[in-house]
Amino acid sequence: MKIAVVRVRGDVRITHEVRDTMRMLNLEKKNHLVVIEESAITKGMLHVISPFVTWGPIDDKVVSELKKKGEKVFRLNPPRKGYGRKGVKVAFRNGGAVGSRGDKMTDLVLRMM
Repeated sequence: MKIAVVRVRGDVRITHEVRDTMRMLNLEKKNHLVVIEESAITKGMLHVISPFVTWGPIDDKVVSELKKKGEKVFRLNPPRKGYGRKGVKVAFRNGGAVGSRGDKMTDLVLRMM
């Protein structure tokens, strides 16, 4: 299954471990998106960087729209109507932006395109 990962927070006050993991996933700046395959290794990487990114499964239709740009890392706009009511420092399940979004990831990506 393909997972979309979007970086929602910047570089300020992050540890070296988080910075290295972001670099391995090619998430260099805010609002960058990468599409990865789900595996045990990528789940561990997502656990390390969870306070700085949001992720979830993505539809093949949206992936094909992104692939038209022909890149590995997609630079997107900030989402219309924002990430969430409580901002980028609170988990998605509590009304914020970071962490796993589940099926709502496609909606976020479409708002950012």
